[in-house]
Amino acid sequence: MTFMRDAFNTVKRLIDRLTMAFNVIGTLLILALMVLINADVIGRGVFLAPISGVPEIVSMSIVAIVFLQVAQAFRMGRFTRTDALLNALEARLPRVRAGLELTFCAAGLFIIGALLSASYPLFVKAYDRGTFVGTVGDFIAPIWPVKLVIVLGCAMLILQLALSAVSAAAALWTGAGLDSAEGGHDTV
Repeated sequence: MTFMRDAFNTVKRLIDRLTMAFNVIGTLLILALMVLINADVIGRGVFLAPISGVPEIVSMSIVAIVFLQVAQAFRMGRFTRTDALLNALEARLPRVRAGLELTFCAAGLFIIGALLSASYPLFVKAYDRGTFVGTVGDFIAPIWPVKLVIVLGCAMLILQLALSAVSAAAALWTGAGLDSAEGGHDTV
């Protein structure tokens, strides 16, 4: 069991670092958007020269930010759900709590898996066709990078859900999870 716990924790640390890197990129994108929007506002107000394409960039970036940060939100236990029941069960019936957590993760894996399988062909199509947003002659931007971020974000969330599911299954089976107590909701 020690070997399995060590192997699980090694894989978990690697995936958590990758998840954190996605989250940092999302945060940097938020900062870049703030600078761009402020520059556009100043350009419009002071110089009567707005920056072309700001609405398109902002709309695409919001989608990218969500998918860059969704796996970290799950990892840190910040998904919308009611934890009152789970927390009450943790002390009295830890295996029941683990079973509910496993059910939650299985449902999440199914839903995000469906989203991933629907998003990948859209990415390929946008990349192959060179689909873009904007107006020719003013501003255009390809949409495939955002479609790629959606695919990668779904994949990262699936990895985090799988880690949580494995930990919940171990807690259901043995009464104790595989992961070490490093924070977040993923310790069952």
